Amino acid sequence: MAVHSVQHDRFRLHQMMQLRTTWDAYRMRRAVMPPASCGTVPHLGTGAGSSLPAHLPLHSMPQAISATLPTPPQIPQSHGAPTHAASSWQRFLQLAKPFWFGDARMKAWGLLATLVLLMLCETRLAVLLNDEAGELMSALAGRESDRFWSAVRTTLVLVAIAAPCYAIYYFMRDTFANHWRRWLTGRFLDGYLAERRYYSLAQQSELDNPDQRIAEDINTFTGRSIHFLLILIGSVMQLAAFSAVLWSISEALVGFLVVYAVAGTVGAMYLFGRPLITLNFAQLRKEADLRFSLIQVRESAESIAFHRGEAQERAQIDARFDAAFRNYARLVRRQCALNLFQRAFTQLTLVLPAVILAADVLAGRLEVGRAVQAAGAFAMVLGAVALIVDNFESLSRFVAGIDRLDELSRRVLAPAQDAKVDAVARAPAAEQPDPQIRHDTADFVGAQSLCVTVPGTQRVLIEQLSFALAMRDALLITGVSGCGKSSLLRALAGLWREGSGRICHPSDKSLFFLPQRPYVRGGSLRGQLLYPFPDAAVQDADLLRALQDVQLGHLAGEPPALDAEQPWDKLLSMGEQQRLALARVLVHKPDVVVLDEATSALDAENEAAIYARLRSSGACLVSVAHREAVRQFHTHHLSLTGGGRWQFGPIVGEHA
Repeated sequence: MAVHSVQHDRFRLHQMMQLRTTWDAYRMRRAVMPPASCGTVPHLGTGAGSSLPAHLPLHSMPQAISATLPTPPQIPQSHGAPTHAASSWQRFLQLAKPFWFGDARMKAWGLLATLVLLMLCETRLAVLLNDEAGELMSALAGRESDRFWSAVRTTLVLVAIAAPCYAIYYFMRDTFANHWRRWLTGRFLDGYLAERRYYSLAQQSELDNPDQRIAEDINTFTGRSIHFLLILIGSVMQLAAFSAVLWSISEALVGFLVVYAVAGTVGAMYLFGRPLITLNFAQLRKEADLRFSLIQVRESAESIAFHRGEAQERAQIDARFDAAFRNYARLVRRQCALNLFQRAFTQLTLVLPAVILAADVLAGRLEVGRAVQAAGAFAMVLGAVALIVDNFESLSRFVAGIDRLDELSRRVLAPAQDAKVDAVARAPAAEQPDPQIRHDTADFVGAQSLCVTVPGTQRVLIEQLSFALAMRDALLITGVSGCGKSSLLRALAGLWREGSGRICHPSDKSLFFLPQRPYVRGGSLRGQLLYPFPDAAVQDADLLRALQDVQLGHLAGEPPALDAEQPWDKLLSMGEQQRLALARVLVHKPDVVVLDEATSALDAENEAAIYARLRSSGACLVSVAHREAVRQFHTHHLSLTGGGRWQFGPIVGEHA
């Protein structure tokens, strides 16, 4: 059966790239080191400012965990090259088995059975066409007109049947690959977006371009898996069908073919196997790095233009392109040697069958047509038994893609599968203290003996922090740069788990976090306001009122058009984007609002109006801010003074 390359659709997961860019400011290189133990050196602040407010004593905090936030899994190290501890076949099975034996197994096996039936039809038609080709040549050699035209008519009938069968087969093959791709992409997306693993991966430097692996490597994996599976099945069918034809003509030709195919396969694997797989793996990574550099330029075009940073960006792109170029040059040299081997292996088959059969044909013991028939059968059987030699380059690229997907699966799929095992293993030791920050659900916001460390390092940012806020309170957090203000908010959000102590707050859905750079998506204005709960039952009047409250009513237009799609991240200034994010808070009415310099781009008048609106909503506020003017909108002040020290106390007589 002829080998046809699989055509792959290319697409980008724009939403994931936006997530990746949004969290890019939080990236930190993570070393494999235990977190610092900060429960042994208490720093409880100084003076009365370190005590809890009298109306909500610390001992009122709950002792039982009513809702524990997920802990990001520890990410194993990767060295950026394919791991061969397990065979490529074992890694392939780990990726493919859930589709063939999971909830989609009925469709998978049904489509495969349909394809096998079509292949049986194709193989039978190929045998008949090969027979008729021999008949045509024998008729011409014998100058038998009736026999010749009879063979022509039979051949035309077979072609009329074979052509639609061939087209339907490839249509079904590509449809099958597309269904598998949708299923596998959904499985990886579930794992990638679950438990904020996309954030954990963004902090790692070991795993490159997870978005490219999901968008493109899965497409390649499913398409080529179906391609090679069907080639294998077709080769078995060809071997069974044409071996009988070849054996009936020349037993010596069959014996020679077996020796020739085995020698070629062993030679190709020994000479070109590991080098091509390693080079293809590296090429996939370097091409992905180059694409990401270009995406960064597009996403940060305005900032680069303001800084006139074109030269530096060009230098980075050139460096990554040069790495891809040099690796591809090495790959081309290896492929050149492989092509030489393949071409010699294939071209020799044009003359070898004729040499072996020449004595019988010249002596008149074998018709010319039978010799032509034997040559055709020889080519088909050789294609079946020399499958690896003929497809070695594609197989090496396929194995490299398996390695990349296997790396990703061990980070986004294996943690979820291992969670149950880990929970059972930890059950007998439940009474032991949790070495990480613990989250409890409560009707207030507070911390008890909280210690926050930088992930993967021994650096302590905050030590033994304790405070409590009632639901209508507002906390202002200040401090010098690098003292841990934003890190404390990450710990509150459950993004950073390293450290010790407890954090109490209402359920996750009752918390709303606003970073300094808001996350603004493309799409409709309604989608912007309802994010991240698109199914929330909110009336259009409430959406328009929220826009008016943040001075963005003009965005809806006249008459209001909430469903018109626009590139809002490009159209809106930073101040407008911050106000749009604040409008989301007014739409969803959360119990707790956490602002990380979320009004830094606003003028004083708009900032004061928005804080007044947030205070009137009754939500508990936790703000990181530097402007003294916002102090009047808060009831408590937490000052981080550096070195893990802090001061906490009420703000007296300044409330707006």
